[in-house]
Amino acid sequence: MTSRTPPSEQRPPRVRLFSRSSWPQARHLADVLRTETVGGALLLLGAVVALTWANSPWSDSYTRLGAWVPWPGGASAHLDLTLATWAADGLLAVFFFVVGLELKREFVAGELRDPRRAALPVVAALGGMLLPALIYVGVVLSAGGDGLRGWAIPTATDIAFALAVLAVVSSHLPQGLRAFLLTLAVVDDLFAITIIAVFYTADFQPLPLLAALLPIGLFALLVQRGRTWWWALIPLAVAAWALVHASGVHATVAGVLLGFTVPVLARRPTVAGGQPAAASDEGGLAERLEHRWRPVSAGFAVPVFALFA
Repeated sequence: MTSRTPPSEQRPPRVRLFSRSSWPQARHLADVLRTETVGGALLLLGAVVALTWANSPWSDSYTRLGAWVPWPGGASAHLDLTLATWAADGLLAVFFFVVGLELKREFVAGELRDPRRAALPVVAALGGMLLPALIYVGVVLSAGGDGLRGWAIPTATDIAFALAVLAVVSSHLPQGLRAFLLTLAVVDDLFAITIIAVFYTADFQPLPLLAALLPIGLFALLVQRGRTWWWALIPLAVAAWALVHASGVHATVAGVLLGFTVPVLARRPTVAGGQPAAASDEGGLAERLEHRWRPVSAGFAVPVFALFA
């Protein structure tokens, strides 16, 4: 007769430190990263690590890492970028895609669906850009006029850090005020990118920018029909990003444009007779994509950007 070890004396399964987590654990981690406060804290943590590293005895290693070119052979496609540039232009495009999805939802079904409400943060963003520029011009002219070319320097804000602070305190703000500040930050940043492209880009190439409309249009066609074919959407998004970058315009604009193409309201299927079915509680594709990509943005893209910014 064989003896059996009592359950209380059985050894627990060995857990390795870096073993693959179970699906519930991975889903819990993704849910944590979807919390805006956690994303904002990770961004600020990346900034603190960068400041500490850059002002430490090992600052040379920080500089060398940011200046490293992971793909030297990409010069023909304007992709021979440093690691810091990849973080600012590449990873941040994911962040702008998520922001574009959120803004689209606010404009279509949120606090800014009223055109009068939507116009207010746009006008505020323009005023927030024009007034600092006018103050700069006035001070420079009174001092002799040298340095007038830098009139656009005070017009730009770093949207990632601005939204990180907004994320940390958003739980204490009304939804309307949060939507206003989000729109204000994004519009301000887009206007600043436009100013840089028009007045400060020496090698602006309009043909790649026009060519970027093709993958953006195909991306819009697929998502408007509810197609979530990742094997098609991701290459189209990468192609749009690469073409916008080759044009000389900041490539994160591609992320915002792609986010704006995604439908917010769920499509209502038709029943017999061609009548639309009753509305369901399922969110639109924009909500589902935001739910999927926010952990990537908050947990990886934005903290890495902060580390090199």
